[in-house]
Amino acid sequence: MTSSLPTAEPIRSKGFVFDLDGTLLDNMAIHAQAFAIFVERHGLLPLTLEARRGLDGKRNREIFPILFGRALPEAELRAFAEEKEGLYRQLSRGRLVPLAGLGRLLSILEARGLPAAIATSAPAENVRHTLGELGLGGRLTRIARSDEVARGKPYPDVFLAAARLIDVAPQECLAFEDAPLGVVAARAAGMTCVALSTTFSALDMAERAAEPQYTVADFDEFLAGPGAWLLG
Repeated sequence: MTSSLPTAEPIRSKGFVFDLDGTLLDNMAIHAQAFAIFVERHGLLPLTLEARRGLDGKRNREIFPILFGRALPEAELRAFAEEKEGLYRQLSRGRLVPLAGLGRLLSILEARGLPAAIATSAPAENVRHTLGELGLGGRLTRIARSDEVARGKPYPDVFLAAARLIDVAPQECLAFEDAPLGVVAARAAGMTCVALSTTFSALDMAERAAEPQYTVADFDEFLAGPGAWLLG
């Protein structure tokens, strides 16, 4: 496990907040595939990997004006978002699996009566699709979405909304994220943050001024380290 703290102190929290894409599952490669198809369809110049990764965690209404290089009216934003996210849902059907240890962690939280919520930039249909494919639709039901708050990540709004959903002070919440923008947002909300290295390494996080308290490969590694107190 890679930690940004000197020792693996236990993280004792009263509420748990999960990002969706890249955190509950390792699916960002499928999003990248959908993104590439969308760009080709519209004759856009493909973004470099570095440029595309810089968009991870942003809302579609922030991504598409960058992609097209112009302001977009609401109708176009909605149409482009549905097209790209529809591609993701089509490509991902039957291919999504939970990140290692996720089911185990959720079972522990449920047994201990510790509430959990999702804080995501994904649109509603993607949330339903992804949770359904993972078999988690009935387990993670408290969902805060960036399109329902004033500002998207890296602002803390969606994490603060998630904390309200579970009625836990943000300072007593533990957030799981995979993208630097999300880590910055979680920390700005006052939450302790664990980064999943599905998309960005600990070095990537540091280079983007994101400072999670810990970086782990999956939830099994979290439970073996800073989350081990949950097993007691």
